[in-house]
Amino acid sequence: MRLIPAIDLKDGHCVRLLRGDFDAETRYGADPLALLVKYRDLGADWLHVVDLDGARDGTGRNRGIIVELARQAAVMLQVGGGLRDTDAVSQVLNAGVGRAVIGSAAVTRVDLVRTWLDDFGSERVVLAFDVRLDPVRTPRVAIHGWRETSELSLWDAVENFADHDLKHVLCTDVSRDGALSGPNVELYDEAVRRFPHIEWQASGGIRDARDLHALARAGAKAAISGKALLEELIPLEDLQTFLPNASSPA
Repeated sequence: MRLIPAIDLKDGHCVRLLRGDFDAETRYGADPLALLVKYRDLGADWLHVVDLDGARDGTGRNRGIIVELARQAAVMLQVGGGLRDTDAVSQVLNAGVGRAVIGSAAVTRVDLVRTWLDDFGSERVVLAFDVRLDPVRTPRVAIHGWRETSELSLWDAVENFADHDLKHVLCTDVSRDGALSGPNVELYDEAVRRFPHIEWQASGGIRDARDLHALARAGAKAAISGKALLEELIPLEDLQTFLPNASSPA
């Protein structure tokens, strides 16, 4: 399993939200480019970047930072937030971003997103489904920057793309995101059992190396971590197994 560090951008700053709440923001002093270099030097080969302003209101105020990050060597970016039309997706991919991460549009504009999978290719498109568990623990997809929870289940959302060579799906349990409460391992275990051909990316709640090992055992192909890495809660030696370019211990 691969560890993918996350950088969330809001008004040009690195931030973390608690459970997707824009009013529960922690702002970090780290420069986005400096963070990319730090994670690259640790051995990461991919970085997950979210434009929170784009996710909330469709603005591109962080686009310049994203373009600068995409120019850096030896690390690839997957970028999401506000990618709601073909031009926006084309722009980020043409800027050197490795994968476009599609959130709300994968629920609200299914036919259009199917064409993106066909036209751009399954390697360059990640569908991101943020979920909340209902009273019977069915994962329901949240949209529009997590402000609305739809009636659509995660399983039906994925099934909508069954005939379009879907390969990468990022799933976040909103209740765990930024809370350092541990990932919803059961969710990813079920996701892998239902759709074993998909390379699942797990996000939300990662605290330590035990969580990473648990996600790997569940079959996740990648784990997204923001807060735990920003706050250096996981010792480097515990991360090396999950960072493809990490230097071997001396």
